[in-house]
Amino acid sequence: MQVTAESVWGECLKFVKDNIQPQAYKTWFEPIVPVKLNSKVLSIQVPSKFFYEWLEEHYVKILKVALTKELGEQARLVYIIKMENTFGNKSPFTEKIPSENRGSIKSQEVDAPLKNSHSELKNPFIIPGIRNLKIESQLNASYNFDNFLEGDSNRLARSAGIAVAKKPGGTSFNPLLIFGGVGLGKTHLAHAIGVYIKERSPEKTVLYISAEKFTQQYIEAVKKNNRNDFIHFYQVIDILIIDDVQFFSGKSGTQDVFFHIFNHLHQNGKQVILTSDKAPVDMQDIEQRLLSRFKWGLSAELQRPDFETRVSILRNKLYRDGVDISDEIVEYVAKSIKSNVRELEGAIISLIAQSSFNKREVTIELAKQVVDKFVKNTKREVSIDYIQKVVSEYFQMDVSTLQSKTRKRHIVQARQLAMFFAKKFTKASLASIGSQIGQRDHATVLHACKTVDNLSFTDKQFRKYVEDLSKKLSI
Repeated sequence: MQVTAESVWGECLKFVKDNIQPQAYKTWFEPIVPVKLNSKVLSIQVPSKFFYEWLEEHYVKILKVALTKELGEQARLVYIIKMENTFGNKSPFTEKIPSENRGSIKSQEVDAPLKNSHSELKNPFIIPGIRNLKIESQLNASYNFDNFLEGDSNRLARSAGIAVAKKPGGTSFNPLLIFGGVGLGKTHLAHAIGVYIKERSPEKTVLYISAEKFTQQYIEAVKKNNRNDFIHFYQVIDILIIDDVQFFSGKSGTQDVFFHIFNHLHQNGKQVILTSDKAPVDMQDIEQRLLSRFKWGLSAELQRPDFETRVSILRNKLYRDGVDISDEIVEYVAKSIKSNVRELEGAIISLIAQSSFNKREVTIELAKQVVDKFVKNTKREVSIDYIQKVVSEYFQMDVSTLQSKTRKRHIVQARQLAMFFAKKFTKASLASIGSQIGQRDHATVLHACKTVDNLSFTDKQFRKYVEDLSKKLSI
């Protein structure tokens, strides 16, 4: 029987398969293609440079044993790195090594002597030149579960956060994606999970970082030709928390490197926690392969707090600050500020400051003055309920009629306009908008928005509807 690259590699794979986990075999060995056999040198083709580095770092010993068994002590392995160049003529992450051009495909050979290599771990959070591999968590200890009050608007997200904090990497909530509008507590909850884990398992490596800072670090790593160091640094994290992941939108290089980091962490049972102002289904310019991974675990939405939750938040804030204010004033502020938690706490802080600096008693009159100024000077998000009310009044119908299942043309158009303005003026997800406007799904909302855009160009009367409602809803 003739010895070929295929036959030698086939025997190697049998040995490898018996000695590693099935998922690891499927991920790292099934994509490999044997190319040629030249005496004691076997050439195999791998999809990327990262793939080659992973094999060398994690499976070099098993490869050496398998190949030596087939070809003897002088056996050598050559990797042919085949990369689809999705960036046109650019190849920003690969060294300029003489390559064989095949249309949009490039290949490069790396002679691997089948021995382990270790490089010093570079920590992007420390000053260059100082030898310190300790990774600071970058967490804010004041953001904890004790002061993240539970209500109907956040119960799912908070409960999932506690489950992840108690058993990081050990639940089906991996990744945990927390999404919602501005000021609803996404960052607070993400920090709370990290703080809880760090308090109970100080040996675990927890890291909080904003998506913007992650991107800046990556750009610096590329400039300094340290991309692999950047990847290796993030691969040692036990719990990685990335805030405002929608910032990755349109940044293909950052998405690519995060894809590899995410895969490594997930496959090794590490926990990934993400926050976003949008649900995965609403994210624009994010690669599909990354979006699919965002959906692997749980996507939990933070909605605007109801009145009871707003009152609880204010009382908790006053208790922590040692301030005593009457229930009447607390309830007035809670009724007046509905948009988000950040504005709610800002209003009560302003009220306390006014009272303290001007040596005035906190009365309902003072509260009205402060809240009026605060509301006037704060750009607030229009609520979906308010949008439905304005649209219904404009078309002289009840909100219940707007939300009904009827297919009458004027009601359908009113409903589509409500959905259009909800998407335009709020941070709510398409799914959330559909749910609040007659229990529709996100596809219905998307269709409504496209219909409104089209009719605005083709129908003069409909364009007037849009213009009139825009004026009524302008912040």
